[in-house]
Amino acid sequence: MITARELKRKYIEFFKSKGHIEIKSAPLIPENDPTVLFTTAGMHPLVPYLLGEPHPAGKRLVNVQKCLRTDDIDDVGDAFHNTFFEMLGNWSLGDYFKKEAIEFAFEFLAKFLKIDVNRLSVTVFEGDSDAPRDNEAIRIWKSLGIPERRIFLNPKKDNWWGPVGERGPCGPDTEIFFDTGKEKCSKDCKPGCKCGKYFEIWNLVFMEYNKTENGYELLKQKNVDTGMGVERTTAILQGKDNVYDTELFLPIIEKIRKNSKIKDIKHERIIADHIRASVFALSEGLLPSNVERGYVLRRLIRRAIRSCYVIKCDVSLLSELARVVISIYHEDYPELISKKSFIIDTLRDETKRFEKTLERGLNFFEKIVEKENYINGKNAFLLYQSFGFPLELTKEIARERRIEIDEEGFKEEYKKHQELSRTAAKGMFKGGLLDASEISKKYHTATHLLHQALREVLGDHVRQVGSNITSERLRFDFTHDKKLTKEEIEKVEKIVNEKIKEGLEVKRVDMPLEEAKKIKALGFFEEKYGKIVSVYMIGDYSKEICGGPHVDNTSKLGKFKIIKEEGVGAGIRRIKAILIQNEEYSK
Repeated sequence: MITARELKRKYIEFFKSKGHIEIKSAPLIPENDPTVLFTTAGMHPLVPYLLGEPHPAGKRLVNVQKCLRTDDIDDVGDAFHNTFFEMLGNWSLGDYFKKEAIEFAFEFLAKFLKIDVNRLSVTVFEGDSDAPRDNEAIRIWKSLGIPERRIFLNPKKDNWWGPVGERGPCGPDTEIFFDTGKEKCSKDCKPGCKCGKYFEIWNLVFMEYNKTENGYELLKQKNVDTGMGVERTTAILQGKDNVYDTELFLPIIEKIRKNSKIKDIKHERIIADHIRASVFALSEGLLPSNVERGYVLRRLIRRAIRSCYVIKCDVSLLSELARVVISIYHEDYPELISKKSFIIDTLRDETKRFEKTLERGLNFFEKIVEKENYINGKNAFLLYQSFGFPLELTKEIARERRIEIDEEGFKEEYKKHQELSRTAAKGMFKGGLLDASEISKKYHTATHLLHQALREVLGDHVRQVGSNITSERLRFDFTHDKKLTKEEIEKVEKIVNEKIKEGLEVKRVDMPLEEAKKIKALGFFEEKYGKIVSVYMIGDYSKEICGGPHVDNTSKLGKFKIIKEEGVGAGIRRIKAILIQNEEYSK
């Protein structure tokens, strides 16, 4: 039986034998990407290189990427949906294309994993007014022995990847499915059906196009981006019909079952999935809050707590489950050990905080009952939304009190909420994945000048702990224990603007990480760097390890202006700044 760790090892070794260089998993919290809350695929940190910037490791890359997605959070509890997951990926940055990518995938599945190729089916883009049918992929699959009856044509919504936002790299994909042997749910059942007959194993994306404001254009550099889910593939290799019966989840599920009074597979899975995702998010220092990433983390923890109440499991168990998650993954992710105390303490604090919210919810429940002796849909949803009561918990309390509840009304309110959430989520992607426009390059370059200027004014203790760049402004988080004075802000601004006026050349040099340290290049995210790194040098003023993209001269930046300075946590300050373009401030 192939374990998940063996699968990952085999994958990396196979692609290394094909000339790929292994790169480290990027953090779950993306650097310099305002369009996504979390890293949802291995290609996120590679966007500059997919757009043509050379990668220090070369043109063929492979890795295991940790990912977090909440798009399908309501589906967690079924056979294969997860919020946190690991993605195996291999990339060609302007090197090989469809033929080699498909042949590599087929060889790995057939020869290295020894999967029965007679149980494989594939889907291919059927073509539309934007791009033609992917006849090349069809031809390659047929040459490998996949019969036409197991090659399915799909529209763009099924077999086209990207862009994540309104513009950016994208293209047709071909997906590989494994037939579990179940009976078809209907005569129309085919790969992609959610009945469980077909498990998606691998998605091969052929980035041929760039979507612009004017439509689709061919990319100068054609790329391959692939993704194979570790959890799903492990389940297939072990003959399981769901991911929760593998060694990645079983120890967590078993501990939940030992400590709960009601057996409910869906809620056991929700707890197991959400605690795993929470542990990984916490390991990167993220704290639960009511905004952005912190809100997602809080939601995951509270959904796990609510499921604990449903199956009558003491919520204090969550901290123990975190220990189980750490024991499963600590060899691959040693940071889980170093952050163990922080993870467990934060879970305990959040659990206590939520228990108080539940108490208020119970008081609210009593007030409703006193007035109406009935729980309508809006109040049932209010209990869910404001106080964290799952419908099951509200129903249980209502049943004990012999009170009726409007379940259909609740579902209608919940549906409205989902639509609003989806609309809000789409807003995160408005600019496209990692906007590589010229103005964003300017802001990216300006953060380097700002970072160095802060160190010059405040001291060498200043180090970057996060940044967020859009086409309108930059946001820069750094270590400093007190509010900046007006004089300090003005001094930082003056230094940055002087360096802009000097017209310093921005130069990229690829070098070994150890050499970058010797020349004192700034770099505070060492856990994500490979052996070879890109160092951006701005004249003799700034040296910083970074992935880009940047302008080639500071004279292109415009005038730098700090618009806000504030504290965002213990010992962490935040600066928001804008660039006023030359034509605007020269008038």
